[in-house]
Amino acid sequence: MSQNGVGVDLDKSLGYLLKEASSALRAAMEEVLRPLGMSVTHYSCLELLAQRPGLSNSELARGAFVTRQSMNVLLQALERDGYVTRPAEARVGKVLPAQLTPRGRRSLEKATVAVRSVEVRMLAGMTETEQSGAFRILQSMIHSLRDGDGDDGA
Repeated sequence: MSQNGVGVDLDKSLGYLLKEASSALRAAMEEVLRPLGMSVTHYSCLELLAQRPGLSNSELARGAFVTRQSMNVLLQALERDGYVTRPAEARVGKVLPAQLTPRGRRSLEKATVAVRSVEVRMLAGMTETEQSGAFRILQSMIHSLRDGDGDDGA
């Protein structure tokens, strides 16, 4: 219980700690990406397109945890600056699948090195076993929140 007797005790809240870790990770990533002229969202978009070429604006927005409008603005800038290409017209519906250009791939390679350095720093105090355990625990939490409705089926 918190000091005032209501709410969550932030010192003991795993959710709050996860949010704090997420915020610290994002800040560290922004710090190493800024000199490359990138934000975390910019990097996420390029990484998603490298792994899954042809994603739509909506799919990229979901993958980067931003709104479709924010992703659309980013994609327009990335296209203008030569990092991605999209067809002038949609083949089906309104979807304009995006692809990385060679310039986008080169930019992503530099950003990936920077982001990996942050992850290495984040995990530096953990053994391989602890890292594997943390990975499994976080996956389990995500699974429980996304797939579970709070009912254990009993």
